[in-house]
Amino acid sequence: MPGNQNLSKEKIWTRDFIFICISNFFIFAGFQMTLPTLPLFVNELGGSDQLIGFVVGIFTLSALLIRPWSGHVLESLGRRVVFLIGLFVFVISVGSYAFTGSLILLFLMRVVQGLGWGMSTTAVGTIATDLIPQKRRGEGMGYFGLAGNLAMAFGPALGLLIIAVFDFSSMFLIAASAGFISFVIAAFIRYKPANKTPVPKKKWDVFEKSALMPSLLLFFITMVFGGIATFLPLYAEQLGIDGIEWYFVVFAFSLMAVRAFAGRIYDRKGHKAIFLPGAFLILAAMIDLVLLSNQLMLLLAAFLFGIGFGSVQPALQAWAVNEAPLNRKGMANATFFSAFDLGVGLGAMFFGLIASKFGYADIYLTAGISVIISMVIYVIYIKRNSTVHKHSEAVQWK
Repeated sequence: MPGNQNLSKEKIWTRDFIFICISNFFIFAGFQMTLPTLPLFVNELGGSDQLIGFVVGIFTLSALLIRPWSGHVLESLGRRVVFLIGLFVFVISVGSYAFTGSLILLFLMRVVQGLGWGMSTTAVGTIATDLIPQKRRGEGMGYFGLAGNLAMAFGPALGLLIIAVFDFSSMFLIAASAGFISFVIAAFIRYKPANKTPVPKKKWDVFEKSALMPSLLLFFITMVFGGIATFLPLYAEQLGIDGIEWYFVVFAFSLMAVRAFAGRIYDRKGHKAIFLPGAFLILAAMIDLVLLSNQLMLLLAAFLFGIGFGSVQPALQAWAVNEAPLNRKGMANATFFSAFDLGVGLGAMFFGLIASKFGYADIYLTAGISVIISMVIYVIYIKRNSTVHKHSEAVQWK
């Protein structure tokens, strides 16, 4: 009982936590509006499936390159600098799409957008973990993730609606405006001070070792995300299935429904109670998409993927951050989101190649294999850790 009372006294919903959630909502709203519409924009400019995958992928790879630097600067110069610069770059780059009529220029601005996205999302995740009590981090990250999920609920649908009623230029300018609102709110947050204690620097310090296993698992899971985000609108259009915007709504609300619940399970029982069930649901969603033939199956895939991804992603992030030393939380988040970017980016490029050579259904067959790989790696990791733990106990007993 006393432990539960102490846990309840550690507040999650502080002024700054509410601000960071709102700021996160708007930056993700701007991003989510471009998620299903950018492949259509590339298609309109004359790009092939392979080029669509490349344009999407280069964005995530440029974000990947900036994240390790962002992780260092978060600790040395502070959270505010990285977050605000990242948001500013994101706003300028997305707004520039409204005036882009060339695939080459679009490609270059996607690289710039990736830099802004990499900085802002590394910073926002670190700021959130700063503001959440450690004993409630799984629950708190679940709540924090709801802001991004809420943006997922209407962002893609809003983006598709705007291009249907108006045009791509209007949609990109509105998406950039959402990023600007995020910037304004972020300016009022009270940030954790920069680390004044000198930290020994390694020559190739580009990741946090303690975050590698959850980040590796995330990589194989987000390969799936790259295939869905990039090619599902085109796949549904090819099959003559309407209501792709409802896929994103169902997906987002499924995420929201499970996040806080899964976070509390993580805080009490750890990742063992979360990862395999969540990954199994993602696998079921991929099988559904391979066999996709009507809108009901499309919405079922959204529900299964939402519940699975909504359970797995915050649990893996909490695992990555909790294992890191206090002065390495920023680098742990950078490592974690680098794996996210690499999975989405390589997934988009690889699946673009599959789509051009075979077909859209084969994307989700391959994505299912990626999920199975993550499950196998996790089982091996758990068994190895269990063996090491038993051996350690036997040595101590002697």
